Amino acid sequence: MTLFRKLGGVVAAIGVIATSPAAADTLIYAGSVITDADSNPTGPRVIIVADGKVEGVYASTAAEVSAREADGAARIDLSDKTVLPGLIDLHTHLSGDPSGEFWREATTPPEYSTLIAAKNARITALAGFTTIRDLGSRTDQVTQSLRQATAEGIVPGPRVVTAARTISIVGGHGDVSGFTKDVNDVLTSGFTCTGPVQCSEKVRQASQYGADLIKITATGGVLSQQGRGLEAHFTNPEMVAIVETAESLGLNVAAHAHGARGVEDAARAGVQTIEHGTYIDEDAAKAMNANGTYLVPTLMAFEGVKNGLGKGVYTPVVEEKIRVVAAYADTLIPRALEYGVPIAFGTDAGVYPHGENAGEFALLVKGGLSNRQALASATTVAADVLGLSDEIGQIKAGFSADIIAVDGNPLEDVTVLEDVDFVMVRGKVIQ
Repeated sequence: MTLFRKLGGVVAAIGVIATSPAAADTLIYAGSVITDADSNPTGPRVIIVADGKVEGVYASTAAEVSAREADGAARIDLSDKTVLPGLIDLHTHLSGDPSGEFWREATTPPEYSTLIAAKNARITALAGFTTIRDLGSRTDQVTQSLRQATAEGIVPGPRVVTAARTISIVGGHGDVSGFTKDVNDVLTSGFTCTGPVQCSEKVRQASQYGADLIKITATGGVLSQQGRGLEAHFTNPEMVAIVETAESLGLNVAAHAHGARGVEDAARAGVQTIEHGTYIDEDAAKAMNANGTYLVPTLMAFEGVKNGLGKGVYTPVVEEKIRVVAAYADTLIPRALEYGVPIAFGTDAGVYPHGENAGEFALLVKGGLSNRQALASATTVAADVLGLSDEIGQIKAGFSADIIAVDGNPLEDVTVLEDVDFVMVRGKVIQ
């Protein structure tokens, strides 16, 4: 068998060849268009896509449409669908799949993690998520490489914004633990720190390695092999040093945080987003609102880990932590709404199976968001978090042609987003 044939099998398996090239001009005939989360369905419209961007949304009789038809522009018939902006997930881990087998840290080579990331990129895009923020990969340069590969159309997938590696305290959540000292030392990421100077250095190192933002584990975590609680890990001077250094480099900080005081400390230090936020209380919320910090709830992650309870999936120390946080997770959205905390969409995909991201919408609505608020959290709000509100999150002239189509109206029933029929990323159809 030739090398080409061998590689061809791998390429087909991860779907690299399943991205349709964009025509110079494409006409999308939509049954109705929701141009943004604040707008209602338009009724039949034609979206003109040129050079990977939306040129405009028109009535079928518009002169612009007739001219493109006469020029032989490609046609996509979605006349029985509702067309809307591609969705954004602010918390994913594309280089990993769900597993309670923590020992896999010691057996998984970076090449395998890269293939897993490529597989999950396509799965995530097909689920309707055309932009993702990846908050911690298993090995160096995996998501930075994926970011480039999806941008160049080599791998079908969403736009990737990546934190690359997570910055954590030594022995805390995000560091390697659970092995003997010799194994822990070999597997450590190189992104742990003690004291403001070291933590500042790790931020600069992450920037040097191509991170788009900084991710820290501000508190203990549920799935790590240590049971010392879910409150603050970093000292206040360490977190302030991280945020100030990141800001000096033009980078925002996302903080994994569960415990209320850890959330409060991270918000006071100036982080942009709180990931999870399980125990948010009034004081933590006040700090978040004072700083303009968003909550990224990751409710699907809580559902995913609860499904593994009592099945031998997790170690006893992890099982205990899951049981403790489960009840609080159910009340997270009502508390956030009560305290006026802004909510942005993120799921922690990788803790549960990739491609099921849209299950988060129903959980947000169950917690008290309207269908429209839930959709906004994954479009206009998430785009604002990324600093891309003039590029993505809407179907609008000059915006990236990140477009999906579904049956039904998500403003009436947000669960229709769990079954996406058509996906275009940067003007290219994902198949």
